Amino acid sequence: MSSDEKTARRVVVLAPMPPEKAAYALARYSRSPDSIEESLKWVHGHSSEKFWEQFYFAYGHGSIADLGHVTISLEHISELAAIRVEDEPLWDGQAKSSRYQNFAVSGCYIPSTIEGTETEAVYRGVLGSLFNLYRTFHDPLQQFLRERAPKPDAMKQGDYDRTIAARTFDVTRYLLPLAAKTNVGQVVSIRTLEKQITRLLSAQLPELKALGEELKAACAKPPSDVWATLCGNDKSGNEPLAPTLARYVDLNAYQTEVYRDLQRHAKKVLRKAGLDAPAAWVHRNEPVDLLEPHHLQDELVTTLLYRVSHAPYRSILEVVREWSAQEKEETIQVACRHRGPYDELIKEFRCGYPLIFDVLMDIGGWRDMHRHRRCQQVQQNFTTVHGYDTPKPLVDAGLDRDYQLAMDAVKQDIERLRGMDQESSIYAIPFGFKVRCLFKMDYAEAEYISQLRSGVKGHWSYRIIAWLMKQKITEQYPYLGELIQATPPDVEDTLKR
Repeated sequence: MSSDEKTARRVVVLAPMPPEKAAYALARYSRSPDSIEESLKWVHGHSSEKFWEQFYFAYGHGSIADLGHVTISLEHISELAAIRVEDEPLWDGQAKSSRYQNFAVSGCYIPSTIEGTETEAVYRGVLGSLFNLYRTFHDPLQQFLRERAPKPDAMKQGDYDRTIAARTFDVTRYLLPLAAKTNVGQVVSIRTLEKQITRLLSAQLPELKALGEELKAACAKPPSDVWATLCGNDKSGNEPLAPTLARYVDLNAYQTEVYRDLQRHAKKVLRKAGLDAPAAWVHRNEPVDLLEPHHLQDELVTTLLYRVSHAPYRSILEVVREWSAQEKEETIQVACRHRGPYDELIKEFRCGYPLIFDVLMDIGGWRDMHRHRRCQQVQQNFTTVHGYDTPKPLVDAGLDRDYQLAMDAVKQDIERLRGMDQESSIYAIPFGFKVRCLFKMDYAEAEYISQLRSGVKGHWSYRIIAWLMKQKITEQYPYLGELIQATPPDVEDTLKR
């Protein structure tokens, strides 16, 4: 055989393998002249765990962990936990859709810390009132939407029914609390999984800590082999999912302490600046604010304070710009105080993007915007201080008064809960209340979001935000803004989804 024949071009598709062994094989493959088959044979006869311990954990060759991927489902977790699971920038997955499923049958998460207490009774009362209204609104809303948008002759009855159901859930989801249970499926690399577990273990909420422990435990066990069973394959010899990772992943002291430190610091400096109460910045509660370019260090300090407050970015920036260099440096030092030699900086340090949008929108719509990975997101904590949105279809259907009375009552109940148990008060917040979040990105991502999210198939909540993003860009960069092919929110088509 000639040398040309030995090195003929070919494409080899590998069958699924245990993630750690797959990563080991590809890492070894990149460091030897062997074919992939020869590399697999070599890896089969050598210890992958020893390799991982030596090169990944001892020497920090992180790129190796990007070569092994896992598919994981997390079931019956709260919407709040699902949001935190999805916070990874390099993440592929999907959660149970509030548009296509009835969440009333899923139940809600009950924090273990309030079980059997008076707080649990108050908590269940809040959630019960929300789900009662969620169910009560469904039929009249659906009937209203059918009357407003009758089925076209050319449209199949099944397609029409599913579309109307989706548009109905688009409205009723405003009443879903963050405690509503959901499912999340994800496909992630071992490196992303390690970061995710570490972040969950380092979180303050008990549900997130428990989820981190359960993910860690799952890595030490053989994965579910339902597909092989269905295909009639022998399941014997199943190996643990990621045993070496399970042995070493742990909470991170820096991640555990940094936001507490920043919160204490921000509370002090923002109170001094008069930005510790909504009355100080309510005049700036516009849905989208595009910041003008500003100094990198000012951006970093403002972002750190923004993350642990409820004030608008622009209001904080005005204060920071007046600070001395020493005052700005003190804030940065707080964010680095507990950082170890191998700790990555928290995501608030990812500054320098040309477009910074401060967005204030309902939690349900923000959940859809949260899916965008080609940007940096810095979300403030969930709260009721920004008020809530009232979906227009409720107004058109004459159901808005009942909705607003219920949301006003829920806000009062959440304030009562906050005095009894901070954790449960967060879970009780409905999707209709607003959340503030920074979206930092380049022009290409802004163009993509504005075009995609403004389309008539989408939810009106993020359609408005996407359109306003285009408008804000046009104000500052007229030509670039006009290039964005976004759809105005007053262009509607109820039967497209």
